[in-house]
Amino acid sequence: MKKKQNKKNAKDSAEVTLDKSFKLSVVVPVYNEEKTVNIFLNRIQPVLNRVTNNYEIIFALDPSTDRTEEIIENAHRVDNRIKLLRFSRRYGQPAATWAGLHNATGDAVIPIDCDMQDPPELIEKMIDLWHNKGYKVVIPQRQSRDGENFLKKIISYVGYWVINKIASVDIPRNTGDFRLLDRRVVNELMRLRESHGFLRGLTSLVGFRTYLLPFNRLPRAGGEGKYNRITGNLRIGFNGIVAFSDFLLNIITALGLILSTLSILGAAFMACAKLFGWWESVTGVTTMLVIVLLLFGMLFLALGIMGAYVSRIYDEVKMRPKFIVEKSLGLDA
Repeated sequence: MKKKQNKKNAKDSAEVTLDKSFKLSVVVPVYNEEKTVNIFLNRIQPVLNRVTNNYEIIFALDPSTDRTEEIIENAHRVDNRIKLLRFSRRYGQPAATWAGLHNATGDAVIPIDCDMQDPPELIEKMIDLWHNKGYKVVIPQRQSRDGENFLKKIISYVGYWVINKIASVDIPRNTGDFRLLDRRVVNELMRLRESHGFLRGLTSLVGFRTYLLPFNRLPRAGGEGKYNRITGNLRIGFNGIVAFSDFLLNIITALGLILSTLSILGAAFMACAKLFGWWESVTGVTTMLVIVLLLFGMLFLALGIMGAYVSRIYDEVKMRPKFIVEKSLGLDA
């Protein structure tokens, strides 16, 4: 099966005809990835050499507790096209990706993780679609998700379904940050001043001609993922919902109207019950307690949802930097 796949990849590569004079930037957010960095470089560099004569690989590093930084520095000494941004503290993957995009100088930019779940060989086809077919954005779309547990797959499926039902822009399902972005698209993204850089949504927000490229996602090459498989996905999904939809606020308004109507009807019913002597049939302390608890629960839920929006507004008003670079190699950061 592996030989068959290799032959197919070789055939696809042969079909791609490119003018190799353009510059390509590859942005790689990393944190504690000492087991995968060298594997990643050994796989991606032959691919990059086939598609262009000019490329850079920018590792955007959250300060790590293993040898990730040392390995990248050693690789930079061997090949100065391998570059490094190290932040002053851990800012997280979205901010690291944003920092890489900010410092990338290529005519096209590709964010990709180094855990090998997104195959670097796919870059050849992505470049062909951009360079020869004129697409400004090429987004690999996962057809299978090997190495992910059932619960994570369910959360991802439901999350994308909800976001696309309520979001103001269409965010392709089963996609990640792995994508090709034309220089014009990157420039438009860098004009956005949002503190929470949800790349999947912001790419759709700026628009441009987009191609969805199906592929099968692979298991990690080594080590474990660095964010919680459940809460991490929930955080990303909630960020997408709040950033690109006011649907939750509209739900609060609708619930408020429904509950107000029910309370008015309930008050009228109680008055009639008292007037016509039905009181014995409608009394019930337990029922009232359940109703009160339900109403207070919904009230606190509404306050929490409004708090999430207010918190985002507060973050935007403060205008704090998305990242602070403490050290760089090969870049004027």
